[in-house]
Amino acid sequence: MSVRAKFRCVQKEGNNLRLEVVISGSEENKDFWKYTPAGQIQMSVDNEKAQEQFEVGKEYYVDFTPANE
Repeated sequence: MSVRAKFRCVQKEGNNLRLEVVISGSEENKDFWKYTPAGQIQMSVDNEKAQEQFEVGKEYYVDFTPANE
């Protein structure tokens, strides 16, 4: 089983990114916020091509799927 959440990129400094749970802006965002009321993802991305995919203010789906051992 996987779980999907929706986050917005709120900070991009060098290779450091910070994303926060969406809370408004659309009916879909209100639904995500209802089930994921708080959350933050911080990560460091060294790959320049991957860094380019993130824009401050843009929303992203995040899927959590168990890793097979």
